[in-house]
Amino acid sequence: MSSSSSSVICSFVIVLALFFNSLLLCNGGKTSIYVRKEEKTVDMPLHSDVFQAPLGYNAPQQVHITQGDHVGKAVIVSWVTQDEPGSNTVVYWSEGSKEKMKAVGKISTYKYYNYTSGFIHHCTVKNLEYNTKYYYVVGEGTSMRKFWFTTPPEVGPDVPYTFGLIESLKVVSLYVLLAFGTVYVVEFGIGNGYAGDLGQTFDSNVTLTHYEKNPKNGQTMLFVGDLSYADNHPNHDNVKWDTWGRFVERSAAYQPWIWTAGNHEIDFAPEIGETKPFKPYTHRYHVPYRASQSTAPFWYSIKRASAYIIVLSSYSAYGKYTPQNQWIEQELPKVNRTETPWLIVLMHSPWYHSYNYHYMEAETMRVMYEPLLVQYKVDVVFSGHVHAYERSERISNIAYDLVNGKCSPVKDLSAPIYITIGDGGNIEGIANNMTVPQPEYSAYREASFGHAIFDIKNRTHAYYSWHRNHDGYAVQGDSTWVFNRFWHPVDESQ
Repeated sequence: MSSSSSSVICSFVIVLALFFNSLLLCNGGKTSIYVRKEEKTVDMPLHSDVFQAPLGYNAPQQVHITQGDHVGKAVIVSWVTQDEPGSNTVVYWSEGSKEKMKAVGKISTYKYYNYTSGFIHHCTVKNLEYNTKYYYVVGEGTSMRKFWFTTPPEVGPDVPYTFGLIESLKVVSLYVLLAFGTVYVVEFGIGNGYAGDLGQTFDSNVTLTHYEKNPKNGQTMLFVGDLSYADNHPNHDNVKWDTWGRFVERSAAYQPWIWTAGNHEIDFAPEIGETKPFKPYTHRYHVPYRASQSTAPFWYSIKRASAYIIVLSSYSAYGKYTPQNQWIEQELPKVNRTETPWLIVLMHSPWYHSYNYHYMEAETMRVMYEPLLVQYKVDVVFSGHVHAYERSERISNIAYDLVNGKCSPVKDLSAPIYITIGDGGNIEGIANNMTVPQPEYSAYREASFGHAIFDIKNRTHAYYSWHRNHDGYAVQGDSTWVFNRFWHPVDESQ
């Protein structure tokens, strides 16, 4: 046989091998047949009702809250006054009590190119009682404004709780993950939401409205990054940070939003003299990172009810010996699954998805951290960034070496479920270009806007549902029971 014939046969065998291998790897789950109507995703005009400042001289605006400690007995209250600093005192009291208490915070401002912020207030209210409704007042005189929130139940293994998720939406709920562009709501029996990639478009408003009207809405919003999308406008127009803050106030002033930083929070623009990354975000949104011994506000952890939530940064250094790497290696062994059975990780850029947008963009971070997440049996990872929805099977890709040749995701019951929920409604629109055929690791995918709920029932079971924006109401497009990896490591796909 000639060398040329041998070469042809060899090439043919290789092609056949690759073809059959692709059949094994690409026998995927379900791709939704729902087709979202073709329309441009546009920002709401500045005169929209949802962007209007409250009436009154120096009235507090952009009010939002987040957890203020590691265990859920403190709340950080944040707001902006536009005319002058005014009072930085929060007056608060529990429902039914006549005793009013006070907490005093701090005020800051910042400049960004030709923009000067209002007076940004952050005040931590401490020593709260669990499972209690509190009222709080900010501002002074005739411009005082009153809100309320409910603290979570005491941390414990069988405490139900609900989280909401929204991304690229510019709004969220109980445990809501926002990447503003996607809306995710995670629900723990009590109620939490997830969100991300929210933005300030008409679709963002629909997503937030659907989340608010969901009978099983979240108690806390887990937001997976990309808030205002100010950087999509000339000179990173920071007025968009103000309008976004007023837009989400209707939710974020009443339930904690747990913040994750996305790429649209970086705001690095040396061409206009802005060289400090995350400047607007870190001035406006405070998190309790020091409570978990973190050295920066981009990675931290909290306990809430029966969940242990870890926030990671896709856009901070994560290599060996970096502060984030050292922190996560020390943090995961601290998680006591007999106290907080549900281990949830939030990050902006997804490790696993099957869209042709941002594909494998987070691969180096995955290679660094995936073995840890599998070792410590993380239950679910929520991400945004890709402006669509997808849920994975439990898979990992940590077995590769030069001997066994394994270099693709495989089923792994110790691995998390990966959920991409970057479909909140942001100005960049839907990501609708998917890989074909659908990969085996992809359980469900759909190029739509929507929100999600993660409802924790007890230490073994949680119910997850994703709700698309459709015809004026939220339709449940995807759902699954999630079994806890520590207490009930059963295959949900069977």
